[in-house]
Amino acid sequence: MRTTGCEDGGRGPASTGKLTQMSATADGGRIEITDLTKRFGDFVAVDNLSFSVAPGRVTGFLGPNGAGKTTTLRILLGLVKPTAGTATIGGVSYAGISTPLTTVGSALEATNFHPGRSGRDHLRVLAATAGIPDSRVDEMLELVGIPAAARQRAGGYSMGMRQRLGLAAAMLGDPQVLILDEPANGLDPEGIRWLRGFLRSLAAQGRTILVSSHMLQEVEQTVDDVVIISNGRLVRAGTIESLHGPVTALVRTSDPGRLAGALRVADVTSTPGADGNSLSVQTDDLRLIGDVALRAGLPIWQLQPQASDLEELFFALTEGQNRNLGDGTAPQEQDAIAGQDGGNEK
Repeated sequence: MRTTGCEDGGRGPASTGKLTQMSATADGGRIEITDLTKRFGDFVAVDNLSFSVAPGRVTGFLGPNGAGKTTTLRILLGLVKPTAGTATIGGVSYAGISTPLTTVGSALEATNFHPGRSGRDHLRVLAATAGIPDSRVDEMLELVGIPAAARQRAGGYSMGMRQRLGLAAAMLGDPQVLILDEPANGLDPEGIRWLRGFLRSLAAQGRTILVSSHMLQEVEQTVDDVVIISNGRLVRAGTIESLHGPVTALVRTSDPGRLAGALRVADVTSTPGADGNSLSVQTDDLRLIGDVALRAGLPIWQLQPQASDLEELFFALTEGQNRNLGDGTAPQEQDAIAGQDGGNEK
């Protein structure tokens, strides 16, 4: 499997090389989270969580800061032991994957490197552990757009460059599955646009892409599916289209009541707007609305499709007290995120 690059301000990425992709199992790297729970003492970081991530799609893993996203990803990658439930990739746990670097690529932190080592040397060390040639390292540096900084010390990288270096490391083994935690943090608008195109191209090749974020707006233009959690619990899962709900139309006219009556004759339902000059019409057929208004002799001041505001929906689904922030139990979860998963589990 090869990866083609995406437009990013003229930085022409190369293919991902001649490595042969090694899938997790025959089902193509599908991620399954089943009844997953993680406790630290009396604190529940992940609470009976279940969802799946299909190959060939970009799935956004969403929730406010402290919702349990990173803990879930660390369990999936074998870095934290669950209290109950399972997290599998291609039907097996991460520990059961014989060649993890060539099966699963991940980037959970943008600081997971030696600050005194160059970006290229950081990737060369990782590549050597899996028998990946140095030529692949150079391809990845070109792919993510930082070849000019390859020999600079990574400790001097900007946050955006660190994100790109982490992505290069995740892609070293040409993996079937890619797991990224807040990958857009620190990227400029050009970089975010590049990242969107890059992830879409990987999904088009049949890879499994799971991307966490605390803001739905960041990933709305990228993802196919969304999983939203709050306080470690699932609150919504489905396609991005299902979150939008049915498409309606906003129409403004001089006599909304008269237009509503004409629309009823055409078997179209509408509700009055709060401003007294508009209707929300239960159809996405703008031409039909225009034709009905024309026959009724009414002027149209505004006519446009409308969908639910995803950012407002996100906050509505996740509103309420965030038990993972601002109380005495939060440091326990932070210990887990740092990899200090000792003794508190029950």
